[in-house]
Amino acid sequence: MPTADTGAPAGIAGALSSAFSDPDDIRHRPGTGGYRRAMLALFAAGAATFALLYATQALLPAISSELNLTPAQASLTVSATTIGLAVAVLPVSALSEKWGRVQVMTVSVFAASLIALAVPFAPDLTTLVVLRAVQGVALAGLPATAMAYLGEEMHPKAVTSAMGLYVAGNSIGGMSSRVATGALSQAFGWRTALAAIGVVALLCAVVFRLLVPPATQFRPGPVNPGALLRTVGGHLGDPLLRRLYGIGLLLMTVFGAVYTVLGYRLLEAPFGLPESVVGMIFLVYLVGTCSSAAAGRLAGRLGRRGALYVGILTAVAGLLLSIADNLVAILLGLVLVTAGFFAGHAVASSSVSRTAKKGRAQASALYLAAYYVGNSLGGTLGASAYHAAGWNGTVVVGLAALTGAGGITLYATRKAISARREAAAA
Repeated sequence: MPTADTGAPAGIAGALSSAFSDPDDIRHRPGTGGYRRAMLALFAAGAATFALLYATQALLPAISSELNLTPAQASLTVSATTIGLAVAVLPVSALSEKWGRVQVMTVSVFAASLIALAVPFAPDLTTLVVLRAVQGVALAGLPATAMAYLGEEMHPKAVTSAMGLYVAGNSIGGMSSRVATGALSQAFGWRTALAAIGVVALLCAVVFRLLVPPATQFRPGPVNPGALLRTVGGHLGDPLLRRLYGIGLLLMTVFGAVYTVLGYRLLEAPFGLPESVVGMIFLVYLVGTCSSAAAGRLAGRLGRRGALYVGILTAVAGLLLSIADNLVAILLGLVLVTAGFFAGHAVASSSVSRTAKKGRAQASALYLAAYYVGNSLGGTLGASAYHAAGWNGTVVVGLAALTGAGGITLYATRKAISARREAAAA
């Protein structure tokens, strides 16, 4: 029997397999020690990933000021990282099929954290963007591989809730990096703020490696480019997976647009908030932590498509509310956008893992590639729309993306209803 990907002896894996006739019996279930260790480990890894990925987002106005950049130019420090991740996520995740999920995740989070310690020393925009792009490539080994790991190691009934908790870790990382960098930047400058995020991410990497359980369900295989292309082609040929990829892209377009532009809006008139206060606005990410963790329960009650409708409509309401030049309305709108986004993302990402019967890492990688392309599109389009038409322009970009996501979900609902009618008639 092949060894597990953390180097556990084959005899142990064989003993476990022979002890249980149903292989699902040895997967982690909620309440067990293995489940708790896995979720704490991936929570730390997810926090590090999002903290590094969006480390410059709250700092864009300060970077613009010091380097004399437009909002669109400064936003490249975010989009370069997400594009780097999107481009590399498929080939890097394929390596996890040979080297193991845990090994690839470990290398990824440590490499990205070490690069983060070099980012604050970038002398100009070009160097900063290049370092951030390389960091995105390094991060590519974690998100899709983590999703595949959860799909393999969690009991099927626990996959959605486990994915929600992993996404919750993402939201904690995104929130903490924005809040901390806003405060540190005002006190010590944006370069010091970025250095602090790098140190915290390195600590999260250590926690991940110490806690992550062995991958007992993983079986290594060779990396075959031809087989990889066939697997990718199969996933892209699956109508359900294509719809999930489209939903992920469109949801992230909204999120990228809102959070890229928000700092500029709140620093300018009529609000004129201090940089540290603007950073505190990102505490709203806690809402994402709660909504993503609750997404599994919501999907259990309403079905996955029902949960997606709730997430999309919640985000629409938040965008419309944010139009008002009132700080309370903007904050409430941001709460709704964040809650809707994270709920929709948790449902869509877990659906990818459940839908793909083989090549889960590649299926998750394609979802994340679409997801992070959406982030880059949202940041660029949102910043350009803000420059041309103010916040209302950014809202239009977000509403267009949400309309697309809702249309895809409605199409899937009608297909499902039609299939049920045909089955009943037969």
